[in-house]
Amino acid sequence: MAEANVKAPLEMDPPPAYLAERIALFDRLKAKKDEELASKVSQPVSITLPDGKSVPAETWKTTPYDVAAGISKGLADNCVIAKVNGELWDLDRPFEGDASLELLKFEDKEGQQVFWHSSAHMLGEAMERHYGGCLCYGPPIKDGFFYDMHMGDRTVSGSDFGNLDTLVKKISKEKQPFVRLEMTKEDLLEMFKYNEFKCRIIRERVTTPTTTVYRCGPLIDLCRGPHVRHTGKVKAVAVTKNSASFWEGKSDAETLQRVYGISFPDTKQLKEWKHFQEEAAKRDHRKIGREQELYFFHELSPGSCFFLPKGAHIYNTLVDFIRAEYRRRGFQEVISPNIYNSKLFEKSGHWDHYAKNIFSFEVEKETYGLKPMNCPGHCLMFALQSRSFRELPLRFADFGVLHRNELSGALSGLTRVRRFQQDDAHIFCTMDQIESEMKSCFDFLQHVYGVFGFTFDLFLSTRPEKSLGDPKVWDTAEAQLKKSLTAFAGDRWTINPGDGAFYGPKIDIIVKDALRREHQCATIQLDFQLPERFNLTYQASGNDELRPVIIHRAILGSVERMMAILTENFGGKWPFWLSPRQVTVVPVSVPFNEYAQKVADRCKEEGLCAEADIDDDTMNKKVRIAQLAQYNFILVVGQKELDGNTVNVRTRDNKVHGEFTLDDFLTRCQRLCFTKSNDSDAVFAKE
Repeated sequence: MAEANVKAPLEMDPPPAYLAERIALFDRLKAKKDEELASKVSQPVSITLPDGKSVPAETWKTTPYDVAAGISKGLADNCVIAKVNGELWDLDRPFEGDASLELLKFEDKEGQQVFWHSSAHMLGEAMERHYGGCLCYGPPIKDGFFYDMHMGDRTVSGSDFGNLDTLVKKISKEKQPFVRLEMTKEDLLEMFKYNEFKCRIIRERVTTPTTTVYRCGPLIDLCRGPHVRHTGKVKAVAVTKNSASFWEGKSDAETLQRVYGISFPDTKQLKEWKHFQEEAAKRDHRKIGREQELYFFHELSPGSCFFLPKGAHIYNTLVDFIRAEYRRRGFQEVISPNIYNSKLFEKSGHWDHYAKNIFSFEVEKETYGLKPMNCPGHCLMFALQSRSFRELPLRFADFGVLHRNELSGALSGLTRVRRFQQDDAHIFCTMDQIESEMKSCFDFLQHVYGVFGFTFDLFLSTRPEKSLGDPKVWDTAEAQLKKSLTAFAGDRWTINPGDGAFYGPKIDIIVKDALRREHQCATIQLDFQLPERFNLTYQASGNDELRPVIIHRAILGSVERMMAILTENFGGKWPFWLSPRQVTVVPVSVPFNEYAQKVADRCKEEGLCAEADIDDDTMNKKVRIAQLAQYNFILVVGQKELDGNTVNVRTRDNKVHGEFTLDDFLTRCQRLCFTKSNDSDAVFAKE
């Protein structure tokens, strides 16, 4: 027992033997490279800045940092990374020819990712010095970075964070330069012979004769880079959490220890980030879900949510909202099976690209799977009968239950689940109808997100490395989406290269909530592949048989995920139209319990979520309980209200609206439901 409480030393003593061996090989090869660089004859070149101005430079000598310093020392020192001819480039790496130059700061998205990548190397150095072990992958992520390490039977715990933070701060103060070195595969295998995981990457992923490593202090890591100039640029770092993971995400592979971190160029930004995290923790949908009795998860069905009555009310209200829009916008709702023979997914191409995410099982010697998406089933529906051009566009909508076999370590509340529903729709249309249908999709999107009060950004995700179909068809599809995006948003959209679905390019919509956090929900995808694979046709006006195009689209995306986002966006203070606690009636004393119940029953008859609190508590305590429970309206009733068939209205924020007839109150509530306003007080008070 005493041994378990012994605090681990800050650094291993002696340090891991591989550190010195690795450095010796690096120094020898670097000296040779430096000799080669010194022997190169420099040539005058021209560096073009974003404003069109040209700056003279010399190959193999002048660096982006030199150019930046020539403009302003402050500019140079505030830059994170350079972009040379559109390629991210170390600030201290010499130019190799004429070039265009951009200088990126932390505020630039690419600059931020480089900054966090460099921070991951600093964390990796601290982990090697503290644990030993074998580093695996250490990438930047959306909000920070992580590093995976294989540590045998040892695990990381929260008590280690202080040591890691201390080491990373020490590394920052040392201002260790990030040094780039190009190495052959043979030398790389020699350098990382102690680390089977790095050797796997070198053998399996490095397809060129050479690749690069970067060094900072004693850490030398296989890495394409680029990086910040030195570790001193990272002035504020915090280790945030840890978890277990699997090598390359494969559940049958080795277990790794993952440590996460966040970093910034100054301490003020880190303090602001920590404050933001505290606010976000208060709004965590898992916390609010428990407190408001909306939903919960159970170990006997991991990744599948149990929606309690009040949570089910919100869920169904969201579905009904979209369903009403479907009727208004010409969609036809269908219901499709949950279980399919695997032959369907083989035909659609999903089996080759997605089999590991499909829950599959054997029935009568045939393989079946729970559907992870609706599109193959909708193709069968389209193919059921001969179709005429007069039927198009044909818009199938489906709220069917979907299942995806997510790794247990990836499950996270309602944001990453195994069982979910989508507001999924597939539009079968002609080539000539794509433009108008895309316009309608954007209008639908703008309306729904406007109701929620979301702003959003648009991204065009193009052909991935592993894709189906003719590249020319992909080019056509991408051109169509570019045209539609430009028509809707002008130049306010961004290309996300290589992130399309395997069957077609897509438009990803990133929403921003009340805390300015980003979430991906909606998607619009253009698909020329499935009509080909299912041999879908329609009869054109000239009796020719033509292929339709499929537009895949979802607005809410996963209803579960949208519920999580809305829970945190509103902080549990649901707008009236979504609220599972719209009205509670509080009698001033026991003699008025009957009238309170009568008022609550009338509210229920009008479709409201209403209750009467006729417990033995005092009126003031009941009002306070109702406010904490986030009831939108608290109706206080006594003798005056009983005599006049009225209610005295106050809100969860203790705003007193005063006395209204019950009919007037209900009329105002119906208006709130109809307008779907997020400002209940203003709409309610409006005459």
